[in-house]
Amino acid sequence: MIFANIGYLFLLILLIPYIVWYILKHKQSEPTLQVSDTRVYKYAPKSIRIYLLHLPFILRLITFILIILVLARPQTTDKWQNSEVEGIDIMLAIDISTSMLAEDLKPNRLEAAKDVASRFINGRPNDNIGITLFAGESFTQCPLTVDHSVLLNLMQSIQCGLVEDGTAIGMGIANAVTRLKDSQAKSKVIILLTDGTNNMGDISPLTAAEIAKSFGIRIYSIGVGTKGTAPYQYRTAMGVQYVNVEVDIDEETLIQISAATDGEYFRAESTSKLQEVYQEIDKLEKTKLNVKEFSKREEEYKWFALATFAALLLELIMRYVVLKRIP
Repeated sequence: MIFANIGYLFLLILLIPYIVWYILKHKQSEPTLQVSDTRVYKYAPKSIRIYLLHLPFILRLITFILIILVLARPQTTDKWQNSEVEGIDIMLAIDISTSMLAEDLKPNRLEAAKDVASRFINGRPNDNIGITLFAGESFTQCPLTVDHSVLLNLMQSIQCGLVEDGTAIGMGIANAVTRLKDSQAKSKVIILLTDGTNNMGDISPLTAAEIAKSFGIRIYSIGVGTKGTAPYQYRTAMGVQYVNVEVDIDEETLIQISAATDGEYFRAESTSKLQEVYQEIDKLEKTKLNVKEFSKREEEYKWFALATFAALLLELIMRYVVLKRIP
C-alpha cells in the first residue's frame, strides 16, 4: 500500500503531545480521598466502568489517526517500473499447410512443432517472441511480445486450414521480416519450420532471405519430416484411411536461405532434432530490452473513512452514554 499525499502522515507526530497532555490532565483531575486504612476496600467489587475509563480517549486517538490516513489517500498498486532484461527478438514462421498433418512425427508434424516451440518459449522468458503462420498465404498470429502466456495460448490455437492451402515460404519469411525490421535488438532471428516446397506467393524464398539479410535478420530453417514417405490421413466415404505420401522438402532452397543470412539449416526427422535449433539460438549474442510494467491504482481511503466514522460514533456512545458523568 502507498499514499498519494504521504506528507500528511507527519501529522501523526502531533499525537505525542496530545497523549502527554491527557496523562497529565488525568493525574491532576483524579479525585482523592484520605483514609487511615485502605484494607477495607481490598475486596470491594470493581465496576466495569473502571476498565472502560480510558476507552473514549483511545477511540478518539484512533479517530485522529484514521483521519490523517484518509488525508494521505492510501492506495493499493503494483510497482510501476522500467526494467532491463537480456533477450533477443525471435519470430517463429510456421508452415500450416495440410501436409503438416502427416504423422511421421507424433501425433503429427504440426502438433510436434507446436509442442517443441511451446517448450522453447517457456525456456526463454526474457525474449521478445512472435508467431507468423503461412500456407498459401501468410499472416501474423502474434506480434513480438514478452507476454508469453498470451503467446502460448495463441500457439495452441494454431491449426491447418486457417488460410488457403499451399506453401508460400517466401511470404512467410517476408511477413516475419516486417515484424523484426524495426527492432532495436542486436540479434534478430526467424525460425522457419516447413515440410514442403515453395509453390505459392508473390515473393520467392531467396528474395525474402535477401530482404531479411539487409535488416540483419538471421534465419534458422527446419525441414520437418522423415526421408522417403510419411503416413497421411485421408477422410473418405468409407472412413479414415492412411496412405504413404512422398516427403518433398526443398532442402537446397532452405540451405540457401539460411546461408544467405548467416543462419543454419536443420532436418528434423523427430521432435528431438528440433531442440538443436534452440540450442544454437541460445549461443546468440543477447541484447538489453526495456520492459515497462504497468499496474492499476485503487483508492482505499473509503475504508479508512468508514472506520473513522465507526470509531467516532463508538467514542460518543462510550463518553455520553456508558461513561456519562454527573456534574
